[in-house]
Amino acid sequence: MKAQPEAAAPGRARTTTLVTGPIRSGKSRHAEDLLSAHPDVTYVATGRRSDPADPEWSRRVAGHVDRRPETWRTLETTDVATAVDRATGPLLVDCLGTWLTAVVDGTGWDDLDAASATVRREVDRLVESLCAATSPVVVVTNEVGWSLVATTASGRLFQDELGRLNALVSRVADRVHLVVAGRVLDLGDAPVVAWQPRSRTLDA
Repeated sequence: MKAQPEAAAPGRARTTTLVTGPIRSGKSRHAEDLLSAHPDVTYVATGRRSDPADPEWSRRVAGHVDRRPETWRTLETTDVATAVDRATGPLLVDCLGTWLTAVVDGTGWDDLDAASATVRREVDRLVESLCAATSPVVVVTNEVGWSLVATTASGRLFQDELGRLNALVSRVADRVHLVVAGRVLDLGDAPVVAWQPRSRTLDA
């Protein structure tokens, strides 16, 4: 695939908390707890809906629904940027991994260069929306890059783009929580990787 140019360094998303971690780590439950005091939360569900042909997936979806307070509203959409732009109250976005999959699905997995370009446009649009948000936003995402490098080009695209997306949102977010094995690590004081490589000349 052709290399894509990096976007300019974004601003700050002062109302955003990013909750990241591996599958079944408890990150969604932690994200819900962060907004438990708010009765008017909009839950932005980016994954596919319940499917009678996939009972296991349907049980997962039902488990998420059952945990939410009855006063919370559910919005099933992959247009997360617009949901953030229109928010008048707290948002919980769950999750960026399924959102990224939907973005690539919309372009198609047969042209990875086109898919990558679309993803990067949509990622930049999402980050801009988060930086402009005035309501609390909690964003859940997955960490998929801690295992082996994927053996297929499409798998590597997903790993690379999700890693880049997570890093971008983490960079601008006011708070970042890493959830591992049911434990929460606050990364607020952790150093941030330099946006542009630092000069390595002797007179820098």
